[in-house]
Amino acid sequence: MAGNRTSFDGSRQERGKSGRVFYRKRHAYGHGRHDYFRHRPRMLKQITNPDVTKALANIVWLGLERLTQIAVAIAISGLLARYFGPDVFGKWQYANTLLLVLSPITWVCGAEILVPTIVNRPAGQLGTVLGSAFVLRMGVSAAALVVTWVGIAAGFTDPLVGAMLAGLAVTMLFREPFVGVINAWLQSMTYSKPQLLTSMLTAVAKAALVYALVRAAASPARFGWLWALEAAVIGGVLMLYYIHRHGAKLDRLMLERHISFADLGRYSAAQQLNENWITLALMLAQTIAPAFVYRVHDAVQLKRNVGRLIAMTAALMIGGAIVLDLLAGFIISRVFGPAYTDSISIFRWAVWLSVPAGIEAIGNLVVLKYQAKFVLLAKWLLALAVAFVVNLIAIPRMGSYGALTGLAAGYLAAASVNFYYIRFRLRV
Repeated sequence: MAGNRTSFDGSRQERGKSGRVFYRKRHAYGHGRHDYFRHRPRMLKQITNPDVTKALANIVWLGLERLTQIAVAIAISGLLARYFGPDVFGKWQYANTLLLVLSPITWVCGAEILVPTIVNRPAGQLGTVLGSAFVLRMGVSAAALVVTWVGIAAGFTDPLVGAMLAGLAVTMLFREPFVGVINAWLQSMTYSKPQLLTSMLTAVAKAALVYALVRAAASPARFGWLWALEAAVIGGVLMLYYIHRHGAKLDRLMLERHISFADLGRYSAAQQLNENWITLALMLAQTIAPAFVYRVHDAVQLKRNVGRLIAMTAALMIGGAIVLDLLAGFIISRVFGPAYTDSISIFRWAVWLSVPAGIEAIGNLVVLKYQAKFVLLAKWLLALAVAFVVNLIAIPRMGSYGALTGLAAGYLAAASVNFYYIRFRLRV
């Protein structure tokens, strides 16, 4: 028994030794594991870096956009090749080649110059730089488009090729001034998703429209205008996104090329106060919307409510504009000082913009109630286009007051769309 006990104890001692060895090894392995997680590879740490994350997201969106564009391009090419036939399809390809040759003319102030310039720029300087690039590109693009159309009219190319190119060339008017400038701003933030997503959606929509024109047996010359429409939609959406995100104003972007920075500062001072006043109209609209618009389902009652709200808002804005007009000198001198005396007359005219702005805000509630997203997008694209055209004509002649005229025209255009939609949606 003693011998057996000794043998047993010895084996237990041996097991104890081996257990301690095993424990030490396991403990060592545990330390190694903890050290590994404590000292993770540098690459894993970099993934948590916001800049790296944004860059990776950008790459993903860029890849999705490229795949979409490739798929759409192949589908459209196959569809048009079958529909046109070899001869007309060859002319279509030649028209696209001519566009590729003409497009570099508009590549002024390219992204390789613009993006490093606007990185980490303050808001005031950012608007000035982007505005300058926009006007420069718009001028060159418009000149290139006119030269192209003159060449087509002069018969420098085949008539059908010229007819196709006439529509395709319009893309130059939107790609560089609108898409190019706003995309450079997005690139400076490492956030190209809005542009890439818009391009993907418009590419798919363009393919659907191409199919519709083929089914309708449309003339080959009409297809080029689909590319112009695509560029216009992308440019308009990105411009609206920039205005919504950054708060920049078209009037100030276009004024910079025609007045001094001192005059631009006086105009901006007046508009800064005026925009705070106009914000009250938007706040009022959002406050009364749930009770008087969103919760009302009877068309007759809703139409009656909207009419009363428009009348009330117009009266409130007119009354406020009268008071601010009378107090303009006192307000400007107290807030900005004697150096901004010229801002007084601008402010007196600007406060009256609150009337169409308030009316538009009330009418817009009906559009929002019925989730008419296409109407909302079309309305602001129209307002932007109207304001741009009016600014283009009025600012060189009237300066700051021309910019106010452009804003008024934009508000009136938007309000007109609201009235038309209300009449259409609430007809009883």
